[in-house]
Amino acid sequence: MLIELLNKTISKWKGYDYHIDHRVPVGYIVLLALGRITMLVWGYLSGVKNKGLFFLSTKSVIKARGKLVVGKSVTIARGCYIDALSEKGISFGDNVSMGINTRIEGTGNLQHLGKGMRVGNNVGLGYDSFYGCSGGIEIGDDTIIGNFVSFHSENHVFDSLQTPIRLQGVTHKGIRIGKNCWIGAKATLLDGVTVEDGCIIAAGALLKAGVYQANNIYGGVPARLIRYRDEEEAYHVS
Repeated sequence: MLIELLNKTISKWKGYDYHIDHRVPVGYIVLLALGRITMLVWGYLSGVKNKGLFFLSTKSVIKARGKLVVGKSVTIARGCYIDALSEKGISFGDNVSMGINTRIEGTGNLQHLGKGMRVGNNVGLGYDSFYGCSGGIEIGDDTIIGNFVSFHSENHVFDSLQTPIRLQGVTHKGIRIGKNCWIGAKATLLDGVTVEDGCIIAAGALLKAGVYQANNIYGGVPARLIRYRDEEEAYHVS
């Protein structure tokens, strides 16, 4: 009875059918539900602008809260750190989850206010990840981000041999991820990366500046085209 009730409630929140595995012990579910209630209360008291059902861990840190806006049914797990100070702030759509120990920094250096981050609907940001938003980060709807992933939307200029690199400035081209993408665990994305809709980025890949075309699979260091996702044309690329 409890599991059926939770299935109906969660499905209503998320907007699609959600079913808890029947083998999950009731005691486990009860403890989880109590934890979620605590997060819901903390989210309500946080002062962060939201559309409702904001689940915020008491063991998370949010700075510049006025610059953070979240949609409906958003979860920020324990150990998360968000510094939303940036030009456009940090915004999450509906049904976004931010995994344990993940860090978002809107601005990397107070000399140059960062551009911020926009996350679409139904996006999962994995555990232990880093998002540097100085040049701006955009993530489209229904995208999955794996664990230990890092986004660096800022890059150092190093053209001069006479001037220290730290004094040569930085680039802020930004990082853009399309809809329905899957970014694998431990992938690294550098400033100037555009990943178009439907792409899969293999675990451990390094993406340097450039356009990664829609519905393809990329992997390696640096990343290269591995395979097309189109079933009629699917084959491995040498």
